[in-house]
Amino acid sequence: MAIRQKTEMTIKLSGRGTSHSRSETGTDGLSIVIDEPVARGGTNEGPSPTATAYAALIGCTNVIGNKCANKLGVDIGHLSFEMEVDFDRRGVLLMEEVDVPFKAIRLTVTSDGGASEAELAAVAAETDKFCPISKLYERSGTDLTVTWRKA
Repeated sequence: MAIRQKTEMTIKLSGRGTSHSRSETGTDGLSIVIDEPVARGGTNEGPSPTATAYAALIGCTNVIGNKCANKLGVDIGHLSFEMEVDFDRRGVLLMEEVDVPFKAIRLTVTSDGGASEAELAAVAAETDKFCPISKLYERSGTDLTVTWRKA
C-alpha cells in the first residue's frame, strides 16, 4: 500500500539564542547552529543567517532538480553549484530599512550526467516551477538567474 502524501502541512521548529549572535534551531530531530563570524562578534560555529538562506536555495535546487529529472527520465548525474549574491547590507547594519536586501542571485547549476542540452533545459524549467526556495526569492523581488549547464 502506497503512502498518501499530504499536500499541506504545518512544520514546527524550536530554537534558542545561546549568545547575541549564535542560535540553535531544531527541526525533524536535527539541530542547526547559525552564528556570525568572529569578525562580527560571533564564534563562527555555523553559517550566518544570510548564508543559511543562500544555502537553502542550493539545497532546494538539488532536491527538486533531481525529483524533476527522475520524473522526466533524464540522467543529470550529480549537480554542482556556484552562486553569487548581491546583498544590500544597509538593513543588517541598521542604517535604513531595505525592501529587497538580496538584490540579485546568480546560480549556476552544473550537471555531470548524460542529459542532452535539451533534456537539461527541460529539467531546469520544471525545477523553476516547483522549487519553493527559488519562488521565495523571486516573489520577494530578488533578481534570480539560474543557469543550468553540462560539465
